[in-house]
Amino acid sequence: MALVPSPVRIIGTGLIGGSLGMALGRSGVEVQVEDVSPGTAALAVELGVGFLPDEDSPDPALVLVAAPPDVSAALVDRALRAWPEALVADVASVKRTVLDGLRTRARPQDLPRYIGAHPMAGREVSGVIAARADLFQGRPFVVVPHEGTLPRAVTALKGLAAEIGAVPVAMDAADHDTAVAQVSHVPQVMSSLLGATLLAPSETALGLAGQGLRDTTRIADSDPRLWVEILGANAEAVAEVLDAVRERLDGVLDALETLQGDPDPGTGSRRALADLVAAGNRGVRRIPGKHGGATDAFATLVVLVPDRPGELARLLTEVGQIGVNLEDLRLEHELGRAVGLAHISIDASREDLLTRELTERGWKVADA
Repeated sequence: MALVPSPVRIIGTGLIGGSLGMALGRSGVEVQVEDVSPGTAALAVELGVGFLPDEDSPDPALVLVAAPPDVSAALVDRALRAWPEALVADVASVKRTVLDGLRTRARPQDLPRYIGAHPMAGREVSGVIAARADLFQGRPFVVVPHEGTLPRAVTALKGLAAEIGAVPVAMDAADHDTAVAQVSHVPQVMSSLLGATLLAPSETALGLAGQGLRDTTRIADSDPRLWVEILGANAEAVAEVLDAVRERLDGVLDALETLQGDPDPGTGSRRALADLVAAGNRGVRRIPGKHGGATDAFATLVVLVPDRPGELARLLTEVGQIGVNLEDLRLEHELGRAVGLAHISIDASREDLLTRELTERGWKVADA
């Protein structure tokens, strides 16, 4: 039995729509593409997202609207009316706005065929040219039914998630929007705020930047037009989280001002700063690893990798030969440095083994 109804019509061939088409096409699903821009649609076809339907093409069994939140409700309503037998889903990053918009415009008999969805994947670059068939591998795929959604729509979307290698997670629209404010939208705001501070330093100062700054500002290089729509559509939930951030920031400023005027360790300001950093430690440890659960079970080794072709590949091969499974990898390489730093996350119980074996094979493990 097919997991995904076919054919699938994708309306909107940007990064997410394009990646969905590539992933579904690779699984053997017939994918039709549609975009407000004929040039973008033609490029999507050339890149292997799907094909342009004509008047002889079969009606879609499933329609995926991959458009910004402010236009998704109108496009979903149009699809519900155009194909009265099709299931219709949107994959916008905010769900209450779309659902509320549909409740005011869609015909009551059409609403049961609508279901919300949100693949929790993306890149800091946008457009169909950045689309990838493996974008959703191992990532959560949120399925957001409303109270009247047909059971077969829920089944179809969970099947779609499985087909593209994602992990289906069911939530209602309000809980989804609160969750993405916390784990996606506010991080974007914080990264952009930090990135904006970099307009002030001199070139000399910026030359001192290390990996920490790159890590915390990576997503600041995002599409302003898209994020204006996302943040506007989820303004209430984002503002609630940022209120808590502002309260913590006020505490940091109070502590720093106190330390400027009175460095006496008895003021409690040092304790306030330490508490903030410690709270950050605890929060970061709650982020699930690839197998779920807290990250306490993982350890990170830092291995020096010579700046020569093939050295990183050799390191990863030898980690596999030792019999240790790689949980995560981050490569740090500064300009002018003769070596890169490979940050290797592994099961904590295997740390001593891997450190010993790599050292015996000639690798330099930091602090080993």
